[in-house]
Amino acid sequence: MVKEGEVCLREYQTVSEARQSLEAYFRFYNAERLHQGLGYHTPYEVYFGHTASKKSVELGNLNG
Repeated sequence: MVKEGEVCLREYQTVSEARQSLEAYFRFYNAERLHQGLGYHTPYEVYFGHTASKKSVELGNLNG
């Protein structure tokens, strides 16, 4: 579920702009933001068993 503030409070001018903004949000949410329900780990840490580096997340290489 995308946070209301990410979509409702923004006025995307193009589909491309919306896509870029949402991709950045998902990278942050899954690889950087700590989640209380996951024991203050990120979803990537829980799923892959390690911290995903920023570069690997940007490249879509989540296994290394």
